[in-house]
Amino acid sequence: MTCPDIYFFCHLRNVLPHLKTLSHAFGKCLSTDCIRHILRKAYCEICNVVILLSFKYILAGSHSLQWAKAPVSQSTSSTVIRLWGQAHKVLRLAVQRHPKVSPKVALTLLVGPATLTVTARLLGGVAYCHADFNNNLSAEVQVKEKGPEFSWAVLWEFKTLLFFFLAVRKLAFGAAALNIQIPLMLGELVNVVAQHLREHAGNYMRDIRAPAFKLLGLYCLQGLLTSGYIILLSRVGERVAADMRKTLFTSLLRQDVAFFDANKTGQLVNRLTADIQEFKSSFKLVISQGLRSITQTIGCFVSLYVISPKLTGLTVVVLPCLVGAGALIGSFLRRLSRKAQEQISKATGVADEALGNVRTVRAFAMEDRELEMYATEVEKSAVMNEALGTGIAVFQGLSNIVLNCIVLGTIFAGGSLMAHNDMSPGDLMSFLVASQTVQRSLASISILFGQMVRGISAGARVFEYLALEPTIPLMGGGRIPHKSLTGRVDFMNINFSYPTRPGNQILKNFNLTLPPCKTVAIVGESGGGKSTVAALLERFYDPSGGVIMLDGLDIRTLDPSWLRGHVIGFISQEPVLFGTSVLENIRFGKPGATDAEVVAAAKQANAHTFITGFPDGYNTVVGERGVTLSGGQKQRIAIARALIKNPSILILDEATSALDAESERVVQEALDRATTGRTVLIIAHRLSTIQGADLICVMSNGKVVEIADVIVKKQLYKLEQLNSQYNGQNGLLKWQKCLVR
Repeated sequence: MTCPDIYFFCHLRNVLPHLKTLSHAFGKCLSTDCIRHILRKAYCEICNVVILLSFKYILAGSHSLQWAKAPVSQSTSSTVIRLWGQAHKVLRLAVQRHPKVSPKVALTLLVGPATLTVTARLLGGVAYCHADFNNNLSAEVQVKEKGPEFSWAVLWEFKTLLFFFLAVRKLAFGAAALNIQIPLMLGELVNVVAQHLREHAGNYMRDIRAPAFKLLGLYCLQGLLTSGYIILLSRVGERVAADMRKTLFTSLLRQDVAFFDANKTGQLVNRLTADIQEFKSSFKLVISQGLRSITQTIGCFVSLYVISPKLTGLTVVVLPCLVGAGALIGSFLRRLSRKAQEQISKATGVADEALGNVRTVRAFAMEDRELEMYATEVEKSAVMNEALGTGIAVFQGLSNIVLNCIVLGTIFAGGSLMAHNDMSPGDLMSFLVASQTVQRSLASISILFGQMVRGISAGARVFEYLALEPTIPLMGGGRIPHKSLTGRVDFMNINFSYPTRPGNQILKNFNLTLPPCKTVAIVGESGGGKSTVAALLERFYDPSGGVIMLDGLDIRTLDPSWLRGHVIGFISQEPVLFGTSVLENIRFGKPGATDAEVVAAAKQANAHTFITGFPDGYNTVVGERGVTLSGGQKQRIAIARALIKNPSILILDEATSALDAESERVVQEALDRATTGRTVLIIAHRLSTIQGADLICVMSNGKVVEIADVIVKKQLYKLEQLNSQYNGQNGLLKWQKCLVR
């Protein structure tokens, strides 16, 4: 059972004329001395009526209420009548007690609440409730997923090129205006020829010279204007595309890490390249040909009407049918185009993943499988684009048939008018050329229609990411002076789930303190949340509950750029190097570092010796992701990159787990040197990595189950991970405690 009677607020505006009449009736009865008192009392009584009526219907029954946007209901009028009766009664009682109120005051008394509610209805959604007889649980809101939509507001952000666009538009309009004049000049030329054929009088060359030179001038000027606006448009299109690429890349770099967890790199790159290229091509074509074609169509229709209203009437009969069919087909083609471009992105993502992990593909001899996966996605894309091309072809073919039929009918009807001397040969010639111009323009518009569909779909996909705002900003917030920074970190009651897996809670009431200038090691089974702790400290994500403190300050109040760029140094198990020189890879940690600082950081990381052994030394290009270097070499370059910015906090996430014994020894020496005087968080499995730790924390199921203070207790906790024996079903690590002798 529905009760949309709450909706009566909006219908108060329908009774305003009655309220005005009532206020005039009360106007001669009350004195101004009682105005304030009457206003207060009458207003309170009316509000009580409104509230009581509302809750009477809302709270009727014991059913749960589900709220949604209210549709217009015919049953509302009964409530409005009842409300009006109650309000009328209240005012009548007020009049009997207090003899005078002005019409303005009485009108304001009732119009005030009505205006507020009507404004709310006009500017936002109004809620209504309906009873749920099946259960007492509120229904979940189902949001229909929509594809990206084209936003003119986002496109307007590139308005810096507006001057060039206006120039392009003026030149295009000028060229179109000349194209409108050309049929008229041709008609004048034909009339001169026809006159000399009939009368054989006068000087033919003298009479034809003027219209011929005018026509030649129109052709030359039209060519110059066309060249001018195409040159300008090319510049505008390229600048818009370049600005869009830079803006989109900036927007992507600003997004949260969770955004990249949910989206494939290939799809993002496809929007940076293919989608913007498609939008640019459509933009240039629609502006260059679309403006001219539309202007020519409108102008030539005016010329056609001036030449012969009868023929023009016959011409425009079929246009409504053509426009209606175009609108229907266009709606279908836009949806199909969006799906086709999304499928292209999927195929690009598969290719990017396979090529980016080509060593793994080669190691498992999975080339055929990857090829099959890519071929499947490409075939789906081809089928969708074939269907899209078929739809566009059908639309263009139907358009050409209709337009050619218009021309044929024009010749037939025009010949009939000439036979009755209602039209001259020049007028018929002008009409035919003008109608041909209209035909070409409409055909061009029909072709551009398909291109515009692709362009709008591509633009919508680009604008979708341009409008995205990250939940964690890149910069903005407080900073702690370097001299005052101690490096104490407190994890307090942290709860966290990854955005891509909201139902799987990784950390549960996690508590841990990293004392200043101390080394804390976290150990535990795989999947226990160790690396998640490091990610939260870097503020790649924000916890769903709890707070992380740095020197007593919530890190959410600190500048993330300062936190990552100056305070925290991060060294992961799989260091990622860029496809540039060793020098630039180390300098990436501190862009303004000198060559001497780079060399000093490399020496501190035990990397200087092997770097100088390369033929090009520090200028050696390491290849994409450092594929030309060994694991130990990449790890030491990553350590140098982290140390060059002199961080106060160092995070080592399984930094030596993938190295052989000799590489581990060299890297461990570098790490021991790097951790001196810093707050260090070590995530490890190996005993050798955590032997120098001041605190050892054991994690299981997202919680801290044991903390060993090695120095204070003067005991050595030896971590022994047996080959296949674990303590507990979750694979807890077995500890042996021995006294130091």
